[in-house]
Amino acid sequence: MSETSTKVAPKVPSAEEVALIKKFLNDTTLFLGPDPEIMRNHDLMPRSAEEDAAMKNLSDAHTVAKIRDRIQAGCDEGYEMVEQMGAAPGAKWGDIITGVYSASGDLAIASAGGVLIFSALVHHPIKFIIKNWVNEPTVGVRDGDGFIHNDSRYGNVHNTDQSMILPIFHQGKLVCWVASTVHEGENGAIEPGGMPSMAESPSDEGLKMCPFKVVENYQIKRDILTFLQNSVREPKLQYEDMKVKLFACLRIKQRIEETLNSDGPEALVATLRTTMENVRAEVKRRVSEWPDMTVRTYIIQDSTLRENCVVKINCKLTKTGDRLIFDFRGSSPEFTNRATNTILAGLKGMLAQCFLCYVWPDLPRGQAAFAPIEVITDPHSIVNSSYDAPNSQSLMSIFTGFTAGQHAVAKFLYSCPEKYTKVHAPTFNMINTFIWGGVSQHGETLGNLCADLNGMGGGARSDTDGEHALAPIFATMADIGEQELNEEDVPFLQLVSKKMTRDAIAPGKYRGGQGYTMIVATKDSEQWGFMTTAQGAKIPPIQGLFGGYACGCYPLSKVKGVDVYDVLQNEPHKFKHSIEEIMNDQPFEGATYSTYHMGMGFEISKRGELFMISQGAGAGYGDLLERDPASVIRDIEEGLMSQGVAERLYKVKFDPVTLAINQEATDAARDAERKARIARSVPYAEFIKSWNKPTPPTHLQYFGCWGDDITKLYMGSADKFRDADTPRPNYMTHPKDVRIAELEARLAALGAMGSDKQ
Repeated sequence: MSETSTKVAPKVPSAEEVALIKKFLNDTTLFLGPDPEIMRNHDLMPRSAEEDAAMKNLSDAHTVAKIRDRIQAGCDEGYEMVEQMGAAPGAKWGDIITGVYSASGDLAIASAGGVLIFSALVHHPIKFIIKNWVNEPTVGVRDGDGFIHNDSRYGNVHNTDQSMILPIFHQGKLVCWVASTVHEGENGAIEPGGMPSMAESPSDEGLKMCPFKVVENYQIKRDILTFLQNSVREPKLQYEDMKVKLFACLRIKQRIEETLNSDGPEALVATLRTTMENVRAEVKRRVSEWPDMTVRTYIIQDSTLRENCVVKINCKLTKTGDRLIFDFRGSSPEFTNRATNTILAGLKGMLAQCFLCYVWPDLPRGQAAFAPIEVITDPHSIVNSSYDAPNSQSLMSIFTGFTAGQHAVAKFLYSCPEKYTKVHAPTFNMINTFIWGGVSQHGETLGNLCADLNGMGGGARSDTDGEHALAPIFATMADIGEQELNEEDVPFLQLVSKKMTRDAIAPGKYRGGQGYTMIVATKDSEQWGFMTTAQGAKIPPIQGLFGGYACGCYPLSKVKGVDVYDVLQNEPHKFKHSIEEIMNDQPFEGATYSTYHMGMGFEISKRGELFMISQGAGAGYGDLLERDPASVIRDIEEGLMSQGVAERLYKVKFDPVTLAINQEATDAARDAERKARIARSVPYAEFIKSWNKPTPPTHLQYFGCWGDDITKLYMGSADKFRDADTPRPNYMTHPKDVRIAELEARLAALGAMGSDKQ
């Protein structure tokens, strides 16, 4: 006789049991790490019931405009306060932002000046606070509180940036948030200055502040402050700029309270939400006017800042109807032990900066301008790295990702019926400057950077040349700084500062704006050093537009074995004011002259040794053979270009003494070059057969997709790769180990030669 079993239906837990389980899980959470749900979403939060009611009760556009202008003025006022009182070089020269956020955490209005990428990211930590601390009995969010934050994994560019965030209440109810963010620099990382290119894990990157409370009753908590000061090399800087950011937020709070008292909380809430929704709708309308098409482009990074390699940032931009989609699939896998990765939110923030500054600068500066735009990436790629990979040098991949986007967008704008800016080629995108640190002449331990990085050459426009050393791509209204103002505090001089670098050009019908030379030397300390963080010494990091050229390549140059201060005192005629002259003429007897890629780890410098770099040029626009010869001569007269380079590139003929143009000879030379182009050309199908190769070259370390196959990501060689959707570690060998292996191989070869002779 067989037995039959009866299936028992599983018991469905009651609502009380479900609530109890959830409470247990919440109460026993081991670690509140970065929230993927928060970090992946860059769109606006759904309209709340309070916002909906407020918008129904306020439909007067004049009142909305009045309140928005007042809040905008408050943000600008806070920005000016930080710029005037901040201690960090980044604060003094405009690498800052202030903003007002809705009660749900969305950025509604940001200051007109400053780094918009900051404010386009700070909504992430605010939403973390809302989700985790509002109802947390040990934390809470109350009137008079302030929260600090810097960890990029919770929403920031990199850990050198610090945000102060304040909730704003009215009659006990949260109505909005205000925040101020500054590129502080020093953060206690493995190298001074806050951006360690030597970092091989997140643990090397210094302070990692998830959003936490540091202010109560509008007073900075001294115990937390002491902990933070104890964690960095510059305790004075940490304290001063925390106070500056706090009081800037309080000034914006004062302007908001004036609005609350004069117009009421509903008017404020309605203004913030109306502004965001109107901008979002306008973006979709403008996108719908673009032509439906796809543009493909890519940018190459030439190093990880520690070794030379070829790293691809791949971008496909597609517009269909009112949808605009950035597809970065095929970009390099993340580097598991290199710092040049970025998290996805950072890439989105930088693309938002592109639209707010270079495409639609007329729109209110807020999160909504990028909210409806879509972004696709591979997991664990250099533009969407895991939280286990270091990202202190995320600027390397954020900036090249920005340029890929800027280059692609220009193709759409060219065909767009209504333009809000001129179409222009990409701006130079590397922070070519010196990061410094050590013990100053006053015995203080310091670490920060020169604000010269803000002097990036502007891209050429559709009808005129690019501006020289205009502004950084991340802050169109920042300053380039005056290092001379810092020389009382730091033990080095900029012996050459902001001198245009001759022949550092990107030619075209309209040339890109040029960058300048920087030559520094330590003077009054034996415990001082420099590092650099940039790419573009082997392969240009930008592309030209519509026939224009990319910029050149700019190496780091060093002169060792010289005390230039002795030279200046005893033989001043030997000192030259350009890298070109110093490296070619080698005026200092017994010194060594060397060039390197632009990524230099922190290096102690001796008195009088020269470290020399140059800011780069923005990209060129249009065929260089169409450039007005008079403009070519003007560049020669202004010292921007040498005669030989001008004649070779632009095919312009002129008298070398008077610079008088020979128009007939110029026309003949250009006609000859056009004919030579035709003679060199081959049909496209034929060209592709010889140009396309099945795999990357064996002699290069190559990372990213090859050709159109974005499913296969190479990881340094033709026989090492991963599926795009299947993450794998991508470790780079330590440069010292590489050098040791090279020397051991040489020793082995020498030993073999010796045995043959015997």
